[in-house]
Amino acid sequence: MTATQIVSAVTVTVCLLIDSVIIGRYLGVEAMSAYGLANPVLIIFNALGTMTACGVQVYLGKAMGKGDQEDCRRCFSASILMSLVIAFAWLFVVFAASNPLCILLGAGSIEPGNQVAAMTADYLKGYMLGAPFYFLSQIMVPYLQSMGKRKLTIASVAVMSVADILLDIIFVTVFKMGMFGIGLASGLSYLLAALTALGFFLKKDCIFKLEPKNINLKAVGEIIYGGNPVVVNQAFFMIRVYVLNQILLAVSGPVAIAALSVISTIGNIFFSVGLGSGSITLMLASIFYSEEDRSSIYELIHIMIRFSLRLILISVAIVHLFAPAIINLFFAGEAEVTEIAVPGLRIYMLSMVACVLTTVFKNYYQGTRHMRFTNMISFFDNVALLLPIVWLFSRIMGLRGVWIGILIAQFASLLFISAVVWKNYGKVSFSREAYSMLKEDFGAKSSDVLEMSISDMNTAIKASEDIRQFCLSKGLSDRISTQLSLCVEEIVANTITHGFTQDDHEHNADVRLIVDEDKCVIRIRDNCIGFDPTNYFELHKSDSPTDHIGIRMVMKMVNEIDYINSLGLNNLYMSINR
Repeated sequence: MTATQIVSAVTVTVCLLIDSVIIGRYLGVEAMSAYGLANPVLIIFNALGTMTACGVQVYLGKAMGKGDQEDCRRCFSASILMSLVIAFAWLFVVFAASNPLCILLGAGSIEPGNQVAAMTADYLKGYMLGAPFYFLSQIMVPYLQSMGKRKLTIASVAVMSVADILLDIIFVTVFKMGMFGIGLASGLSYLLAALTALGFFLKKDCIFKLEPKNINLKAVGEIIYGGNPVVVNQAFFMIRVYVLNQILLAVSGPVAIAALSVISTIGNIFFSVGLGSGSITLMLASIFYSEEDRSSIYELIHIMIRFSLRLILISVAIVHLFAPAIINLFFAGEAEVTEIAVPGLRIYMLSMVACVLTTVFKNYYQGTRHMRFTNMISFFDNVALLLPIVWLFSRIMGLRGVWIGILIAQFASLLFISAVVWKNYGKVSFSREAYSMLKEDFGAKSSDVLEMSISDMNTAIKASEDIRQFCLSKGLSDRISTQLSLCVEEIVANTITHGFTQDDHEHNADVRLIVDEDKCVIRIRDNCIGFDPTNYFELHKSDSPTDHIGIRMVMKMVNEIDYINSLGLNNLYMSINR
């Protein structure tokens, strides 16, 4: 899943890069200025889209962790409403107040002779015509993620990117639509992306349905709360960009800003590692946190750090080796800028190591509801640590001090995260337990949890007996212990017989049993084709009592049963009261 998200992030970044090239080549310097002046509006607009998508991830993860399909539909309906309201509000503002907006952005008043202001307004108007489609395409991604629809996610992003590039060229060179055409091309590309994924949501078996009864303000509030760290981060990032530009102007003038602009663009392509890893971490952390699955959270922390670190180190090595060639793509023949940009790029890429890890941690803490800590990380990462350190080193070492200051500041952010973690944990520790930031009473005690992975019928039979013995050791009656054992044996045996044999892939069923004071909860998760035993039972309830006897038996024994397909996996939750 992470690979899919990284590819998507890279594709979008490259697409934005090509937009810049087309504007610069075909529309000139004034158009490029208009594009730059419109950026603050687009940053805020895109931040709201990302906030909604991240809020959906957090809400959806919580609902899926409980196996609550109704809550998933509530999230879907609320996010559609919220997206359309925000999108049409922006559309109205841009068209109704384009002149005050251009003045506020620094483009001046829209009047004859001021081409920059006219181009800025045209670009924003064209872009905002696609606002509803942008928001819909943004929120579709977490829903596709949650269902494990990796190919469809890639297809949507690919369609969007190709359409944007082609429409840019057609609108600018054939129809001579200028900056309005550039903006409109982006809006229409979002429409095509949404249409590409739409078929999945129209399927009968899709759990995400737009239902008016499920639209409520409480769900909207939860989505906003879950995604608010994105807006906070973008606000601090805007401060960071502005102050860095002022420092660079004071140290080396406009040429240094040009160098940083290109360095940041290249860095953003490789920062897709952090964006992709962080996005999946947010989704998984939300699900595992809702399930109160301590062991899976520990494993997630271990995997996300190892995976992200490996990918970004490879990226750093590649850029370090080919830095001169990469910079020459932007500044061919510009010796002054190249001399500044090449060492700057190499140092900046080293800072990406810490930046990626910080981003992944931020997404993890957002997914585990540490919203205040997540916002603190954004503040220290973008403002409180970075800007004073960069200013100090620029005063001592000049322009090179700016690059070194960024590098030191990014690792200082990691140290800040560690300091908070160690304070919370009570001692210095690099363990998964420390960085999980979980409370002592989170989830069930390890002594009350039994986990096992089943790959064939022999391990299923052994697991059934292990469950019975575990239940007896926890003081449960022989009757309940046997019921729990039989429930797992019947469901897993059915999965092995009908699911494991459907294809040539390697399959397994993971069983997790929790025994607490009031009830026993079983979660069975498998990677076979989608199958909802609760729905199957309802469809065949009127059949002969001798048919589907295994499922009938399980339904009679359990007090509660829920099913949900998340991340492309079957998840069945059963509970029996003690």
